[in-house]
Amino acid sequence: MTERSDVSDWWRTQIIDMEPGRIHLRGRPVQDLIGTTGFAPMIWLMVMGEEITGPRAALFEAALVAAVDHGPQAPSIAAARMAATCGVGLQSAMATGLNMLGDVHGGAGEQAVALYHAVGQAGDGGLAVALDGWRTRHGKYLPGFGHRFHKPVDPRAPRLLALVDEAAAAGAVTGAHARTARAIEAHLAQERGKPVPMNIDGATAVIYAELGCPPPLARGFFGLSRSVGILAHAWEQTEQGGRNKGPTPPAYRWTYDGD
Repeated sequence: MTERSDVSDWWRTQIIDMEPGRIHLRGRPVQDLIGTTGFAPMIWLMVMGEEITGPRAALFEAALVAAVDHGPQAPSIAAARMAATCGVGLQSAMATGLNMLGDVHGGAGEQAVALYHAVGQAGDGGLAVALDGWRTRHGKYLPGFGHRFHKPVDPRAPRLLALVDEAAAAGAVTGAHARTARAIEAHLAQERGKPVPMNIDGATAVIYAELGCPPPLARGFFGLSRSVGILAHAWEQTEQGGRNKGPTPPAYRWTYDGD
């Protein structure tokens, strides 16, 4: 091993090859990608290392579009807007919002993909056992189902599932995970005696599972998607102005539980 290879091998990547006057991304000259490849297919190429086209590309883009924003009450959006009033730059405000995405806010898509895999592996007739096992390990909430605001239907979910059905009919995906998600939704409605809507996390998780994404990438792609809304809100708040805005108007106070 030469001294030069010892240094260059410190980082190893199949993503980019570059020298003066030449940039190849996943083996493709960047100038050939510019103007010919959409942003969503470019994301897929960079992350997955392969091209995505046709109905599969349309599904991926639909999932990214569907999760861009959920209003100023979403913690990630609220944090970005508050940060924008504190004198930080736009990218710092965005980073503040993105850093709010965790296991509870933003992580349900990853968990839902894992849930679909667990139920699918249980086979026919194993749905109830698989869900009981999931609850034993992870708690009573099933990721991807139920919404505190959108009742009885999250308007994004039926449209996304319809697109999955179209792609399955075209042979682009199997549709197996969509069937699993619908079976869970029906089981929950019967169990609780009322509709338990599939939410945006559950619906986008169907798409990511159908496309063969490992569960952690469902969270990563959600972060990419939500960053659009975070940017939009951070910029809007920057234009609106305001100084040191907290989560509530100044006239409201918190509850003091001390002596």
